[in-house]
Amino acid sequence: QVRLVESGGDSVQAGGSLRLSCAASGHTWNRNCMGWFRQAPGKEREGVAVSDAARASTYYVDSVKGRFTISQDNAENTVYLQMDSLKPEDTAMYYCAAAEGLCNLPPRPQQFRYWGQGTQVTVSS
Repeated sequence: QVRLVESGGDSVQAGGSLRLSCAASGHTWNRNCMGWFRQAPGKEREGVAVSDAARASTYYVDSVKGRFTISQDNAENTVYLQMDSLKPEDTAMYYCAAAEGLCNLPPRPQQFRYWGQGTQVTVSS
């Protein structure tokens, strides 16, 4: 089974930066659609960013556009989320996810088969 492991979450001040990493292992699959989701306590899981490699495009939820950047290094089996200009409302558990087919946008959690365990991001004022 595919295993996804996130790292890089931390506690930072507003305006700071973090870089999340998601390392993939296990059986290989089509990695054309890789995404990052986040979930704060009591809120729905939200699709934050998606790398649609088949179409050479990316997706970002409006609230993070211009601040977050998703990238993918298939040679290293790793997907990244660079987060700049962090805001307190970015505080959440961040999850890496992978779909086995082409991306459907906007992303929904049900479309992603494989999930990491999550990494906590906390942004203080």
